[in-house]
Amino acid sequence: MTGLRERKKAASRAAMSQAAWRMLLEHGLDAVTPESVAAAADMAPRTFRYHFRNREEAILDGLAQQHMALAARIRERPAGEPVWDSLRHVLPAAVTEMFGDRAEFAKLVAVIADSPAMLAANLLVLEQGRQLMAGAIGERIGRTPQTDVYPGLLAGVAGTAISIAVTHWARGDDDTPLGDLIRDCLDRLRAGLPLETSP
Repeated sequence: MTGLRERKKAASRAAMSQAAWRMLLEHGLDAVTPESVAAAADMAPRTFRYHFRNREEAILDGLAQQHMALAARIRERPAGEPVWDSLRHVLPAAVTEMFGDRAEFAKLVAVIADSPAMLAANLLVLEQGRQLMAGAIGERIGRTPQTDVYPGLLAGVAGTAISIAVTHWARGDDDTPLGDLIRDCLDRLRAGLPLETSP
């Protein structure tokens, strides 16, 4: 069981990340500073620096925590279920929960495109999530990412499917629900990514 001290630390980190996220959406990246985030969360700037290396990490920390939770949800699937079925069951719903507001995520996509620091921080989040997912996949199929490339490869293509679907959805030109887009991407990958031709 997590102790009281750890729960308080996690709550402080989450509060500052939420403040940084809201500040980004409402006022833009330049408004997000350690001082402004700490003030918005009613904490001292040194508390911000204890938890985060920079503003980019603070902004993306909420998403990072949810990426980490994906691996746990994959582990919770029934024993013996084919791993592709596990991914198809978990990822569409879980990612839709993460990126439920299309307008907000579209703003984040635009900021990442314009800021090398945000792009680097986002890539780090995605890589950490990929590694955790590879570990979960490896456990389900009895292979370790250290000795077999398959868990890492499957986690990598699943992560790419998520990124492509989410970016496509965030543009707002397609009314297909995000979960359906992710499901379609996974199904195409599972089928060997056949090229569709016009009739």
